[in-house]
Amino acid sequence: MMVRHDRSKVDGVKLSKGTMRRILRFAAPYRGKITIFLATVVLSSSIGVATPVLAGDVINAITGGGSASAVARIAVIIAILAVIDGGLSLVDRWFSARIGEGIIFDLRRGIFGHVQRMPLQFFTRTQTGALVSRLNNDIIGAQRAFTTTLSGVASNTIAVSLTLAVMFSQSWQITLISLVLLPVFVFPARYFGRKLAALTKESFDLNAGMNAQMTERFGVGGALLVKLFGSPAKEAEAFASRAGRVRDIGVTSAMYARIFFVALTVTAGLTQALTYGLGGWLAFNQAISAGTVVTLALLLTRLYGPLTALSNVRVDVMSALVSFQRVFEILDLDPPIKDAPDAVDVSRGAGRVEFRDVHFRYPSASEVSLASLEDVATLDQSRNEPVLNGVTFTVEPGQLVALVGPSGAGKTTTSMLVPRIYDVTEGAVLVGGVDVRHATAASLRAEIGVVTQDAHLFHDTIRANMAYGLDDVADDRLWEALERAQIAPLVRGLPDGLDTVVGERGYRFSGGEKQRLAIARLLLRSPGVVILDEATAHLDSESEAAVQTALAEALAGRTALVIAHRLSTVRDADQIIVLARGEVAERGTHDELVAVGGIYADLYRTQFARTDSPARPEDPDPLTVAAPGASAVEL
Repeated sequence: MMVRHDRSKVDGVKLSKGTMRRILRFAAPYRGKITIFLATVVLSSSIGVATPVLAGDVINAITGGGSASAVARIAVIIAILAVIDGGLSLVDRWFSARIGEGIIFDLRRGIFGHVQRMPLQFFTRTQTGALVSRLNNDIIGAQRAFTTTLSGVASNTIAVSLTLAVMFSQSWQITLISLVLLPVFVFPARYFGRKLAALTKESFDLNAGMNAQMTERFGVGGALLVKLFGSPAKEAEAFASRAGRVRDIGVTSAMYARIFFVALTVTAGLTQALTYGLGGWLAFNQAISAGTVVTLALLLTRLYGPLTALSNVRVDVMSALVSFQRVFEILDLDPPIKDAPDAVDVSRGAGRVEFRDVHFRYPSASEVSLASLEDVATLDQSRNEPVLNGVTFTVEPGQLVALVGPSGAGKTTTSMLVPRIYDVTEGAVLVGGVDVRHATAASLRAEIGVVTQDAHLFHDTIRANMAYGLDDVADDRLWEALERAQIAPLVRGLPDGLDTVVGERGYRFSGGEKQRLAIARLLLRSPGVVILDEATAHLDSESEAAVQTALAEALAGRTALVIAHRLSTVRDADQIIVLARGEVAERGTHDELVAVGGIYADLYRTQFARTDSPARPEDPDPLTVAAPGASAVEL
């Protein structure tokens, strides 16, 4: 069978310096298995050459007047070699599987764990499909370096070397004449190999396009968008266009493969005819024996396949090396956020959060990403503008501090610095008196709970989503958290209860229900610090009321940093921090800030006052006191 090589992946590719040394270091744990594997390949190749020689000896024994016992002995040797070769093939396959699957396991585990430690900015820039491809296609390509490619090069090199050596020792004349036809086969084979490579690449690209279309359209959000604004007929037509081209490529590839097989068969037939013709003439003239003619004919059948494979060995080797290099590209991305060597645990229930002259800018593309993962020629090298400039404030244990301000002021960014989703550029964020950069990630996760406006749920059960990251959580603890989050009656009413599958991204539940499940997940961990990022945004009034009740339970007795959405939250805050252009523009209580008449007062009159209904009697009428020209400001 002809192997399809994607030459486009290796032409013009330059390997990074040290790639081979890294591959060898990576293979070091398997060197014993690789040695045994190569030994079995060499022995199997040697047996493959020895068998035709013994077949010739049988013919010579028969035609030369040898005894029946001599023929029987040779036959027994051939049988023994066949059994040994069968055993070697089993040993070869076992070691090949152990090496290959072991390498896949090591690479997948290494990349998956490494990617999990990458900053959030990495995921916002990277194409998910390209990243998944590294975990699948490229890792399998790297695996072939130690299995298919390594065994193929070793076995084919041994087979060609031994076969030619034996053929020349039997009859150099017949060997030379037989090799005359080699270009007739090899050059067309290389031509069809390039054609198949181009078709294979096109097929891969088309399949990738179909996969991307299916992934986007079969998701709940994509399916809804198509139903609301798209055209199912056009979607089907676009898919059918790609699928039709894949079908045509399949037919063309099948014909190319058949042409190659026919060319191999015809060439082998011609060379054998030439061998029998010239060999028979030499045998009649007593120049060689009849057994030699048979040996040469059988050896020829074992020559062309390995020679063709070796003619493409550069593509095989380079494809494997390029796959390794693409894997190393991911592993070489240094996660900027990781536990310091002297990291300490944040005390449970410490509660105090402090921002000290915090400056922050998001990392540039060149700092956190790869061009190949973003599907661009080169990464943007420019530095991002600062988002925060000298932010300083403190949230004392048990206090509720609200963050308000225009859209883009840096509220969400500020909240994400506390659980160390990002690291500050300058200054420091402290939790319980410990700089989060010197705290262990595990202790931060245990001490800080976060609820965002879009609570994410995995496609799993309610039980698994609530207990995510925890070990052996008893059902009574789960139900207690659900009760406190005001959603236990709903879960009890489900046929499968805690074992109900929530669907992709939790789409089987409403926005308010997902938020309450997220709050239950937070309550289960009982964190000392709670961060709410507009947790009631985009909810209807009924859902918002239920979520507010659950949030009151979540905030009770805890330090809270809240990106405010409702007037009631702002009024109840111990301190309000007003952010504008990445700086603390105002701070104080609700009454103090309204009295000042600054950004917060405008925000209160144009947006906060409208979010609470009915208005409190003591609240000023926003229509009568709103500043002239004031505009609504997003939180």
